[in-house]
Amino acid sequence: MKKIALAAMIAAVFAPSLAFAEAGDFVVRLRAVNVNPDVSSNLGSVAAGNYGAGGAIVAGALVPGSNLTVDSNTIPEIDFSYYITKNIAAELILAVGTRHDVSISGNSAGALGNQPLGSVNLLPPTLTLQWHFLPDTTFDPYVGAGLNYTIALDRNLATTKVIAGLPIKIDRNTFGPAIQAGFDINLKDGWLINADVKKVWLNTDVTINAGTGFKKIDDLDIDPWVFGVGFGKKF
Repeated sequence: MKKIALAAMIAAVFAPSLAFAEAGDFVVRLRAVNVNPDVSSNLGSVAAGNYGAGGAIVAGALVPGSNLTVDSNTIPEIDFSYYITKNIAAELILAVGTRHDVSISGNSAGALGNQPLGSVNLLPPTLTLQWHFLPDTTFDPYVGAGLNYTIALDRNLATTKVIAGLPIKIDRNTFGPAIQAGFDINLKDGWLINADVKKVWLNTDVTINAGTGFKKIDDLDIDPWVFGVGFGKKF
C-alpha cells in the first residue's frame, strides 16, 4: 500500500503542470480562420426600384432575380483575452484584412450578364464577452457574444463587361452583433489548443455611379461564418 502511495506521489510530481485560467490572466491566441460569407442580396429588385426603366442603367441590365455573391477566404487571426473572473473573459479579435471577390450572378437574362466586379478588403475587429463553463479542466468550452466593427479598407468595385468601368462602392464602416462558441484544450506551461466558430452580422449598402451620382443598388447582407483553429498562451 505504501509503495502505491509513493508511486502516486512521484507521478503527481512529474506529471505535466496544466495551467488553468484565473482572474487577471491574459491569453494570446493565434488562429487560422476561414471567413465564409452567408450572403443575402437583392441586387435586381433594389436597382430597379432606384433606377427604373428610365434610369442611367438601361432597362433590363439587372433582372429582378440577380444578386451579388461574395467568396470565402482563409486568413491568419490573432486575439487577446483578459479573464475578469476564471469564468468570464473579454476577447478582442483582430485579423489582417480579409479580401473577398464580388460578382454579379443570376443575371444571365440581364444585359449586364454575370460578371466579376473585383474584390473588397475588410478589416473586422470584434469584441466579445465569453462564459467559460469548465475553467478548471483540460477541456474548457465557452460561448460568447459581442460587437463587430468592419472597416472596408478597399471598397471600390466596377463593372467589367458590356458597360465596363461603372464605379461601385460598399459602405466604409459597418457595425453588427457577433456570437461565438469554442473550446480551449489546456496544456502544460500555459499553452493551449483552440477551436472556435463565430457568426457575424454584417450589412452594407452597395451603390453605383451610372452617370447621375452614386445610387443604391443593393442592401447586401454578408453575415459570415468564421471557423478558426489555432493555439495560445496564458500569461
